[in-house]
Amino acid sequence: MGETEHTPLTVTQAQLKLAAKRLNLDAGIHKMLSQPKRSMIVSIDVRLDNGAIGVFNGVRVQHWDVRGPFKGGIRYYPDITLDEVTALSMLMTWKCAIADLPFGGAKGGICVDSKKLSKRELERLTRRYVSLIFEYLGPQRDVPAPDMYTDAQTMAWIMDTYSQLKGYSVPECVTGKPVEVGGSEGRREATGKGVIHCVKQAADNMHLRLGNASVAIQGFGNVGFQAAHEANEIGCKVIAVSDSKGGILCENGLNPAEVLAHKEKTGSVQGFKDCRDISNEELLETRCDVLVPAALENQINCKNADRIHARLVAEAANGPTTPEADKALYEKGILLIPDILCNCGGVTVSYFEWVQNLTREHWTLEEVNEKLENRITRAFKEVYKLSSKEKSDMRTAALMLGVGRVANAIKTLGLWP
Repeated sequence: MGETEHTPLTVTQAQLKLAAKRLNLDAGIHKMLSQPKRSMIVSIDVRLDNGAIGVFNGVRVQHWDVRGPFKGGIRYYPDITLDEVTALSMLMTWKCAIADLPFGGAKGGICVDSKKLSKRELERLTRRYVSLIFEYLGPQRDVPAPDMYTDAQTMAWIMDTYSQLKGYSVPECVTGKPVEVGGSEGRREATGKGVIHCVKQAADNMHLRLGNASVAIQGFGNVGFQAAHEANEIGCKVIAVSDSKGGILCENGLNPAEVLAHKEKTGSVQGFKDCRDISNEELLETRCDVLVPAALENQINCKNADRIHARLVAEAANGPTTPEADKALYEKGILLIPDILCNCGGVTVSYFEWVQNLTREHWTLEEVNEKLENRITRAFKEVYKLSSKEKSDMRTAALMLGVGRVANAIKTLGLWP
């Protein structure tokens, strides 16, 4: 089985084409959805700590806002491309529609190695970037969130910059903020929690008992750790985890909190007591009930798809499975929960944060977690029901649901003028 070279945009366009064909979508609407409504490229000039001027490229892509304001993360990463950000903004549109959130998709970023800048330099960079795209941001227009190498502190700077330019406090202009300035309880754990809510639903449909079920997780950042912690809480046995340096395997199960403490002390999960060091490739091929790719894209591909031995794959990362591997897993009878459904917990709690800010309320952690489980469970059931009806894999059904909802909104509203 040969495999074509994949970029995030070629994969996203291919997925849209597949959904458009299955939905019998109008050719004009398909073309509209295949490109973003607005793309902005800005040059960000900042004074560095040594007195020199640093110049960085920034981007913000707004895909479609027919169901509500644009929503999407901002990442700080040296190799950001416009194509990649465009693809991620499209996926955000489908993701929000699948979870039935009143948002359209956006994504943004700055080409920078954030580890090479001081905190003061990062703050100046963030504020300058916001000032350059300020007119196109706002609670009813475009609401950013954290992404790779940005965090709650970055969002606080964005909120303050936007508020200073407006002349009053606007906490609802951004989500993923610290709780003390309007952030929501449970936001940091939301994506990992959502992954395990999906796993629970899938296990019910597959008659897979999760008590003592074995779980392997590739990637041990925030999402990977939270997924491991949640899996452990519901009685699963986490037998393998990995980070960028490699992984560990422990047939008897491991304690995620102890592994995290070891990683924070040594810089890697490897070398953990009573575990065997393995490579990231070996982790994916580990015999287990549930495999959670929570690291990079294109990890499961045509080279290793026939060596995946899990019964259930839950995509916590964006795009970890190539289209060829998707097909191979489906034919093997492995149930795959696609990223646009599986990792929508983060944007769901971002939506809750936005609502709390708009109404100046603050919900308890219990309220947030209950609402999150209800929404993720409903989205999973809708996608699963459609996949059974269409006799398709879960990704095709999720795309049909998401793209269909956006296309229907465009059709209903019509074109202006």
